Amino acid sequence: MFINPQVFYEQISMLSIHIREYFGAFYLWLGLGCVLFLLAIACLPLGKIRLGKEPPEFSTLSWIAMLYSAGMGAGILLRAVQEPVFMLHNTPIDTLSNIETIALEYTFYQWGFTAWAFYVFFAVIMGYYLFVRKKSILLSTAFQKQKQRSWIKLVDLLTVLTTVIGIVAAIGLGTEQIEGGLTYFFELQDSYPFAIIFTLLIFALSFYSAYRGVNRGIKYLSNINIGITILLLLFVFLFSDIIEIFSQFSKAIYTYIIDFIPMSLAIGKYNPGQEFLTSWTYYYWAFWLAWAPFTGIFIARISRGRSLRQIIFGAIIIPSVGSFFWFTVFGSSAFELIGQMPNYAGEFDNVFSSIFVFLSHYPLYSVTAMVTILLLVGFLVTSADSAIYVLSMFSDHGKEQPKKSHRLIWAILMLLLTEAILILSLYSSATNVLSAVEKLLIITSLPFAFLTVIIAIRWVIDYWQNRKRFK
Repeated sequence: MFINPQVFYEQISMLSIHIREYFGAFYLWLGLGCVLFLLAIACLPLGKIRLGKEPPEFSTLSWIAMLYSAGMGAGILLRAVQEPVFMLHNTPIDTLSNIETIALEYTFYQWGFTAWAFYVFFAVIMGYYLFVRKKSILLSTAFQKQKQRSWIKLVDLLTVLTTVIGIVAAIGLGTEQIEGGLTYFFELQDSYPFAIIFTLLIFALSFYSAYRGVNRGIKYLSNINIGITILLLLFVFLFSDIIEIFSQFSKAIYTYIIDFIPMSLAIGKYNPGQEFLTSWTYYYWAFWLAWAPFTGIFIARISRGRSLRQIIFGAIIIPSVGSFFWFTVFGSSAFELIGQMPNYAGEFDNVFSSIFVFLSHYPLYSVTAMVTILLLVGFLVTSADSAIYVLSMFSDHGKEQPKKSHRLIWAILMLLLTEAILILSLYSSATNVLSAVEKLLIITSLPFAFLTVIIAIRWVIDYWQNRKRFK
């Protein structure tokens, strides 16, 4: 990647496309399978299994704030306006429904139940092994009887590599959006040095948060993030067409639930075509799946004291509905703005600057733009600090409270790698370098796709063999 980035990008891009083309249908079935698998656990008696005998370590609000900050974070800012608008102008399917409803429905689909099901699947499995079976939090725990085999070690190594790549991709994209916001707001020609400075700031804050631990660091930052997010959401909501927002929200969420299974399998009239699936759904499923082990392990870590049923319903439904309302407020309001423009010229097409262009149509733009940049930094910090904490648990033999020296080492390593990629972007195509890192994440998601099936089978067997202890 560092010697010849263009060749690296072309090879990685080609391989990621092949993976999506050949295994895309498997990803669709896997996504629906995770949702149904978790729904079955929640509805069956085993959903009563509690992770530990203690009461919940965190309040429900703090718990939701932490899992949302780690799981989605800056992504909802990156896509808040751009994705619904893209779906509006490139309607995935032909139906009799309002195209605005379809645009929101497909945005919901790609940020909803399936995405969180990937995360929660690993949270349930690893939480069970950590707090119920008293095993290590390492992913290889799911293969306990085969732990002497050398290939099992590769599972943990792959998890570490994918987590590092995922965080580097997230920080890279996030700083690109910050750069896009600064460029648009200050009308700068070159704001790339700001991206490098912000990256240093993000990892410094991430290390401090991870150093202080979950209770005194990560929790507080996550609560602040969610508080600011709600304020920004309410601001846009109150200055927009409230009745239209509620109308679109109710229609889109109804059609999403009704159409969920055919959409999940892309069958019949709900097949948007190979090009759309490869560029969007397969891409998203691979991306969520690659993030799932690290995010799931973090959710498991903060879920002590909760039942599997509480985790499944709480971590799938609540953040999904929150995302749905977020995208409805920004998406529906963007649709209205486009309708008022004499000639729409793609003002909301740029994924990095679209939300800043959108907010410029509202009062107090200088304030909301700075708040958005602050929120971007906050979400990137809470994604990075949770990753630092999880990686430290891995390197410190799966300890629930890893040594602080491990947290420092991981923070420095990821900072250096991210800065190296950003600096490399100064001498080549920035989009290509960051896109290559993203596509590398898609490639590493494939082993996890197969491991998900294997882990599910082994977990069911383990529960069945030990079911008497839960009666």
